[in-house]
Amino acid sequence: MSPRGVAIPDLRARLFDAAERVLARDGAAALTSRAVTAEAGCAKGVLHTHFAGLDEFVAELVLDRFARTAALAAALPSKAGSGTAAGNLAELASAVLGLDPGVVGLAVTRPAAAARVREAWAAGAPGFDSIQASVETYLGAEQRLGRVGAALDTGSVALALVGTLHHLLMTGRPGAPDSQGRVERLVHALLGPA
Repeated sequence: MSPRGVAIPDLRARLFDAAERVLARDGAAALTSRAVTAEAGCAKGVLHTHFAGLDEFVAELVLDRFARTAALAAALPSKAGSGTAAGNLAELASAVLGLDPGVVGLAVTRPAAAARVREAWAAGAPGFDSIQASVETYLGAEQRLGRVGAALDTGSVALALVGTLHHLLMTGRPGAPDSQGRVERLVHALLGPA
């Protein structure tokens, strides 16, 4: 346990990682500020020192995880011309599907956290819109290189892919059909023959 008054390096990341472990191990009902700080090895009140409450903490956790994934998506256009278009999209889909469904679901079950996330996304925080824009830009670059069909509606394909990823994240549960395989089949169907 960290002593009081001593700065904790990377505190946000430490608390966020601890919250994911609590969710994975014990479920959403067990996520309390005390459970998070105990898991992180911090003093009980440290979460409330840095966040207005558990709802703000949950919202910031969700926004942080989406920002990481959106940063991966932002790098997608630089991959145009390398690998395969389907492979590059499947790799991004894997990163999106790698978001902890417990974290995503937690935000939905906490109305104040969900409202904060929606407000942040409306103000420009990276989320599904950012990922969709990166996919559309990437597909446009591949189109200019002749690696995807000239008639491909890149905006619609990006929307369909990101909408599917959203659906799979929001409905994911243990024992559900293989999400990654489903997305890969969708990508091949959307892109058409190579």
